[in-house]
Amino acid sequence: MSPSLILYIPMTLLVGGLVVTICGTINRRLAYPVFWVFLAGSTIAALLGLQQVLRFGTLRYELGGWAPPIGIEYVLDPLSAFMAALITCVAVLVMIYAKKSAGDELPGRDTSFYGMSALLLAGLLGIVVTGDLFNLYVFLEIASLAAYALLATGEKRAPLAAFRYVLLGTVSASFYLIGIGLLYSRTGTLNMADMAAQMGGITSFRSVQLAAVFLVTAMGIKMALFPLHLWLPDAYTYAPSTVTGLIAPLMTKVGAYAMIRLLLFVLGPAFIRDDLGATAWIAWVSAAGILAGSIMAIAQKDLKRMLAYSSVSQVAYIGLGIGLGNVFGFIGAVLHILNHALMKACLFLVAGIIRYKHGAISIPQFAGLGRRMPLTMAAFTIAALSMVGLPPAAGFFSKWYLVLGGIESRQWIFVAVILVSSLLNAVYFFNVLEKIYLTRKDDGQEDQAGWDEAPVSMLIPTLILAVGILAAGLANAVIVEGILRKALPPGI
Repeated sequence: MSPSLILYIPMTLLVGGLVVTICGTINRRLAYPVFWVFLAGSTIAALLGLQQVLRFGTLRYELGGWAPPIGIEYVLDPLSAFMAALITCVAVLVMIYAKKSAGDELPGRDTSFYGMSALLLAGLLGIVVTGDLFNLYVFLEIASLAAYALLATGEKRAPLAAFRYVLLGTVSASFYLIGIGLLYSRTGTLNMADMAAQMGGITSFRSVQLAAVFLVTAMGIKMALFPLHLWLPDAYTYAPSTVTGLIAPLMTKVGAYAMIRLLLFVLGPAFIRDDLGATAWIAWVSAAGILAGSIMAIAQKDLKRMLAYSSVSQVAYIGLGIGLGNVFGFIGAVLHILNHALMKACLFLVAGIIRYKHGAISIPQFAGLGRRMPLTMAAFTIAALSMVGLPPAAGFFSKWYLVLGGIESRQWIFVAVILVSSLLNAVYFFNVLEKIYLTRKDDGQEDQAGWDEAPVSMLIPTLILAVGILAAGLANAVIVEGILRKALPPGI
């Protein structure tokens, strides 16, 4: 594979966003097939990139032939290749589902939806493959602007929720710029590898320590790390089903990736963990977020809002893995990025199916759904049990590595938090499962009704995600040994 193909992973969809908009303006029916041409190209490039990186090692590409630190460098290492493959594969499944769902919830707005989706994915992919800190900011803004537009297209309260996200996103972007500005003033470079090589001699400067604080806060907002999660619950609740299905599994995970890349690969574990002690703060905040998100989820009656607060808790697991600052914590965090992307995509797609078929996603109205929609509810059940952490589903194994990380660090309270949070997850998911399978409608209508499953184009991607959750659990050792151990940051 030529290193220049790294560029095709984000740029294909970046160009696609423009082409989809032009074609969709000419003829609205062209938007969906044209979008797929570009998504397929980006997905093939991402999967080829992962295969080549695992076989031959890290790939680098200098944009325009300008060598770093002057030029922009794109880097595909095991971690970024893993993330690019995850983003494109989840996007493929969600966009198959989108044809019916977006057509139902966003009538007449196909062109803007597919155009913005292409830009969102291009931004997310650019974040994971760039090796330049300012270029990361550019892609971060592309993804954020597209996300704001997509989230604002939902229910009546969606624009207000999106506006709150804009305000917090602006704070995050400002903090990020201040952080990299402070680092640039000391190192004179924005290339990640070049800056990482200089970190050993500048960590005692207050400006560098302050930069780390700004970067942690900026990425904490992007990944909705408690208590910086305030934009997330309303944004997920009021957004169209397909938008939530696309953003929930990917947006916060790429934010978590950016935090991992900045803290553990650029600033380095020795500075962040040993000198600054920032990882300990991240771990304690994340532990609080795991419990707070779970408790808030228990109190919800709306399925999407329950899943939104559940996301706050699940993202905090990733934060806890980062905060543990050891090998098991890193593996648990990155494995949970994969697992949570699959689980939350599956759960939000099921929520969209229920809305598509029955027009409501209030949990007390779920009586009898297990009989009328057995396949859809089977997918929900697998994802829910994985969220609780029951083997062989994927969620169990990422939590297991986090527990090992807590034991290795002798942080017994974090081990206890993981165990208690699994019980809290069981409380709110078993409440939903009880409504689905054990509660009968008062009028007994479900006994006369037959199957009432979702359209095939919505059901198949949801079932594939459910199977993927089991496959990721059963193949966890292969993923950890074959990819994640090759992605370990130096010095962890």
